Amino acid sequence: MWFFARDPVRDFPFELSPDPPEGGPPGPWVLHRGRKKATGSPVSIFVYDVKPGADEQTQVAKAAFKRLKTLRHPNILAYIDGLETDKCLHVVTEAVTPLKMYLKERAEAGGLKELELSWGLHQIVKALSFLVNDCSLIHNNVCMAAVFVDRAGEWKLGGLDYMYSSQGNGGGPPRKGVPELEQYDPPELADGSGRAVREKWSADMWRLGCLIWEVFNGPLPRAAALRNPGKIPKSLVPHYCELVGANPKVRPNPARFLQNCRAPGGFMNNRFVETNLFLEEIQIKEPAEKQKFFQELSKSLDSFPEDFCRHKVLPQLLTAFEFGSAGAVVLTPLFKVGKFLNAEEYQQKIIPVVVKMFSSTDRAMRIRLLQQMEQFIQYLDEPTVNTQIFPHVVHGFLDTNPAIREQTVKSMLLLAPKLNEANLNVELMKHFARLQAKDEQGPIRCNTTVCLGKIGSYLSASTRHRVLTSAFSRATKDPFAPSRVAGVLGFAATHNLYSMNDCAHKILPVLCGLTVDPEKSVRDQAFKAIRSFLSKLESVSEDPTQLAEVEKDVHAASSPGMGGGAASWAGWAVTGVSSLTSKLIRAHPAAAPAETNVPQRPTPEGLPAPAPTPVPATPASPGHWETQEEGTDTAEDSSAADRWDDEDWGSLEEAESVLAQQEDWSPGGQASRAGQTSNLAAKSPESDWSSWEAEGSWEQGWQEPSPPEPPPEGTRLASEYNWGGPEPGDKGDPFAALSARREAGAQLRPDSWGDDNWEGLETESRQGKAELARKKREERRREMEAKRAEKKAAKGPMKLGTRKLD
Repeated sequence: MWFFARDPVRDFPFELSPDPPEGGPPGPWVLHRGRKKATGSPVSIFVYDVKPGADEQTQVAKAAFKRLKTLRHPNILAYIDGLETDKCLHVVTEAVTPLKMYLKERAEAGGLKELELSWGLHQIVKALSFLVNDCSLIHNNVCMAAVFVDRAGEWKLGGLDYMYSSQGNGGGPPRKGVPELEQYDPPELADGSGRAVREKWSADMWRLGCLIWEVFNGPLPRAAALRNPGKIPKSLVPHYCELVGANPKVRPNPARFLQNCRAPGGFMNNRFVETNLFLEEIQIKEPAEKQKFFQELSKSLDSFPEDFCRHKVLPQLLTAFEFGSAGAVVLTPLFKVGKFLNAEEYQQKIIPVVVKMFSSTDRAMRIRLLQQMEQFIQYLDEPTVNTQIFPHVVHGFLDTNPAIREQTVKSMLLLAPKLNEANLNVELMKHFARLQAKDEQGPIRCNTTVCLGKIGSYLSASTRHRVLTSAFSRATKDPFAPSRVAGVLGFAATHNLYSMNDCAHKILPVLCGLTVDPEKSVRDQAFKAIRSFLSKLESVSEDPTQLAEVEKDVHAASSPGMGGGAASWAGWAVTGVSSLTSKLIRAHPAAAPAETNVPQRPTPEGLPAPAPTPVPATPASPGHWETQEEGTDTAEDSSAADRWDDEDWGSLEEAESVLAQQEDWSPGGQASRAGQTSNLAAKSPESDWSSWEAEGSWEQGWQEPSPPEPPPEGTRLASEYNWGGPEPGDKGDPFAALSARREAGAQLRPDSWGDDNWEGLETESRQGKAELARKKREERRREMEAKRAEKKAAKGPMKLGTRKLD
C-alpha cells in the first residue's frame, strides 16, 4: 500500500499571484502579491527559500518570522498567517506595497503632498517609539526597504530580520552581511573601540534621519550626502539635523522627536495628522467631541488623499453611524467621501446606510438627506427607490415642519424619474394636490407648482390630461403672487402636452383672467403666454396639416426628454394627488354621464370627505385631479420656459403673505365650482351626501313622509265644514247602516274614515284620532333625532334624498 505525503504549500489557504514579485527588503525575502483562496481578498506574501549552506540567513529569517508573529501594533506590518517547511518560509501579511515603489508611482501621478509624508513619518517614528520604549527592542534596520504602505496610504514598519533586545538578552545585534544595508549604520558603529557613549535608540534615530533624507531626496548615494538637507521642508530641518548629528548622545528619543515635530509650527502639526490621531482614538472620545469632529471633517476632506478618505475615513464614518451616536453630522463627510468610490463600491458601502437613514425619525437627518440627495441619487436603482426610500420620503409631505415639507417637494425632482407608475401618478399626485390646495405656506404651494411643471413630462398621458390643467389653473387663483406666476409658467413649460382644443377652451380663458391681476409680474407672464398660445393656434389655423405635428406629444407615453421647456429640466420629477382630490374622482371623465343639472354642495370643514365610488366600466385611479373649471391650463413659449428657471423657489425664510382665506378644495367644493356631477345611477344612496347635513340636507333616504304637524288648538278639521253638499236628512245615505253599527259599540279605528257624514265626525272620534296622530308624530320625531345623532357621531355617509327636520 502506498501513502502519499500531503503538500503543505498546496494546502496553504493562501496562494501566490501569477504576477512577478514586487521585490522586498534587501536580503533573502521576496515579496509576492497573493490572495486568500476562500474569499479572494488580497494579501502580501513574503517568501524565503531555504538554501543549502545558508544556515545563518535561515536563522535570521526564522527570527524575523517569529518577531512579526508576536508583535502587534497599528504601525507595524500586520501578520495574518505563516507557513514553515524544510524548503521555504511563507509569511502572509496585509496587502502592502514597498515604500520605494509607492513613492515612484505617486511621483508619476503628481507627487505626494507634505501632509501625507508628515503622517507617514509620524507612523514610522511612533512604531520605533513602541519598540524602543515599550518593548526594549532595537529595530536595527530602519531604511526605505523596511517601510511598506497599505491601500489607505498608511506607512508600516517591517524588515524585522535584524532586530535584537536592547537589554542584552540573546546576544548583540546579528550580522547583516548585506552591503546595501550597512550604509545606513551610524558612524559610531564604525569605531571598533566601542568607546562612544550612546543611548539605546541612537542608532535607529540615525537610520530614521537617513529615511527622511531618502523620502524627500531619493536614494542615499553615500553618508556624506546627509549634510545637505536638500528638499527637506524647513520646518523639519532642525529636527532632522538632531537625528544625523555626529554625537549619538544628543539624538532624541522617538517620543521626544514626535513631541518636537508636533509643536506649533512643526512639520507634523497639521490638520491631516490631527484627523488621523482622532480617528485612532475615536472609540474612546466623548459624543460631543465626535459631533464637533465630524462637523469640521468635511471642510478638510478636499485636501486629504483619496486613498486615505476611501479606506480610513469612510470605515470610521460607517462605524460611527452604525454603532455610535453621530447622527446627521456624518452625512456631509460621508457623501463627500462617496465621490471617490466607483459605482460598485458605492452600492456596497454607501447605499445600505442611506436606505437605513431614510427610515430614521430624526428630523435633522431627514432634512440633510433631502438636501444632499443629488449626491447619491444616481447610485439608487428603481426597486430600491420605490420600495425602501419613497415610502419613507412621503412622510415629509405631512410633517409639521415647513422646512421638511419644502425639501420633500424639491427632492421629488430627483426621485420622479425612478418612480413607478403607482408612486408617480397616484401616490405622489395625492400629496401634491393637498399641498397646493391646503398648505398654509405660500412658498410651499408655489414650489409644488414649480415642481409639477418640471416633472410633467414624466407623468403618464392620462395623468397629464387630468392633472396639469387643473393644477396650474388652481395655482393661478392662489393669493400668493409667486404661486400665480408659477401657474402661468407651468402652462408654458408643458405647452406641448395640450391639444389645440384644450388650449382654446381651457387654457386661454384662464390666462385672459390674469391679464388684470393686481401684480404686474403675473400680468407680464400671462401676456407672454397668451401670445405664445395664440401664435400656436394661428399657425395651425393657417396650415391644418401641422396639427398632428403640434399635438404629437399630447398622447405620447411619459418620457424624461419630452417637452420643450421640460426637457431643459433634467432630473426634475414629481407625482402626487391630494387625498381630498382623489376622493372626488369617481371614474375616468369618459365614463362619467352627462348629468350637469344636479347641484353640488361643498363639504363643510370638520366633516369627513366622501369616499370614492369605483365604476366598473372604468376603474378610477385614486390619483385623479378633478377638473375645476372649463379653462384651467396655460402654456408658454420657450422664452417663458427659460424664465421658469429664474423663478425663486420661494424660500421659507423670506416674508410671505399667508392665505387670508383658503379656497374650499373639498371634493364637494371642487365639483360645485366645476359644475360637474357624479353618476347617481352608479352611486349607492350613501355615497357622497353626508356633506349636506350641515346645510339643511335631507336626513333620511327614500322613506315614507312624516305625518303632518298637529293643527293648532281650536282649528276645525276640513270635514267639519259644510262645503255646500246636501243635508243628511235630505237624502238617504247608502252607508247609514254601517255607520250605525260602528256607533253602537264598535271601537273606532285610527285609520277609519268615520261615519258617512262628510260634514263632520263625532267629537270623541276626532279627539281619538288626533291624539293617536300626535303620539305617532312624536314617536317618529324621536326616531329621526336618534338616527340623526347616530349618523353625526359616526360621521358616516348619509342617504340620498333626505330632508333635515330641525
